[in-house]
Amino acid sequence: MKTSSGERSLKAYLSEQRDVIDAALERFLPDASSPSRKLHEAMRHSVFSGGKRLRPVLALTTYELAGGEGDAVLAPACATELIHTYSLIHDDLPAMDDDDTRRGRPTCHRAFGEATAILAGDALLTLAFEIVACEERLAPERRLSVVAELAAANGLAGMVGGQVADMEGERTAVTLEAVEFIHLNKTARPLRAAVLVGALAAGAPPDSILALGVFGEKMGLAFQIADDLLDVTGSEEEMGKAVGKDEGRGKLTYPAAVGVSGAAARARELMEKALAALDVFGDRAWALREIARFVVERRN
Repeated sequence: MKTSSGERSLKAYLSEQRDVIDAALERFLPDASSPSRKLHEAMRHSVFSGGKRLRPVLALTTYELAGGEGDAVLAPACATELIHTYSLIHDDLPAMDDDDTRRGRPTCHRAFGEATAILAGDALLTLAFEIVACEERLAPERRLSVVAELAAANGLAGMVGGQVADMEGERTAVTLEAVEFIHLNKTARPLRAAVLVGALAAGAPPDSILALGVFGEKMGLAFQIADDLLDVTGSEEEMGKAVGKDEGRGKLTYPAAVGVSGAAARARELMEKALAALDVFGDRAWALREIARFVVERRN
């Protein structure tokens, strides 16, 4: 599991980590030919749809940064991806964003029907907590801390709460306060959790957890602003899904609140704050720094 933190390109680093993560996801997910075949096919359709694996890569990276050894971190890392995928399946449903494509492929409900898509999301969410709880190579207190972090970041005071605010905010007056609340909860807190679960699995000290939490939150906000900007400036070919939907639905976004240039400036400011939080780790945090830059400069 351990990787060298020498000078390498981010592209090569991400590719290596994705291969490790995909192999682990193959082991954790049920085979599509096993009982409940349609459900398992739907789960795999969404998990293996070409995502960047940003969240599990963050977990693997912070695990190594915190001195973790071995591959017991793969369960917490893959849990972040399973939870993320569940959220996308439900986000795409007609009752929410009603999207037909995701990463250039039919969304889960378009491919398998709404009922199966809902249940596939449910199954992925519960599987995420199962694989962490059953990872006996992690000490019980570390497993508990990972489960608590994932639950808090993706529940009422995190992603689900942010999703509700996002829906209720459609076609209402745009305020920066409302936009920041949605982005903090819907995106930044789950990404912060992805950063932290690797460190928690490694038993990182409180000062490291604090610094990585700041990094994760600021980077997560910058990531969502970049996503908002791509919905305005990107193409459907680049994004693998329809663009321009935020404005059409009256979504509360950074470009709507402060304009395209103001949103881009805010993303750069947040990235600099994220990078500053990593100063305590010195050169060992090179991969996290490069990932933070990538999330602001990406084109899909």
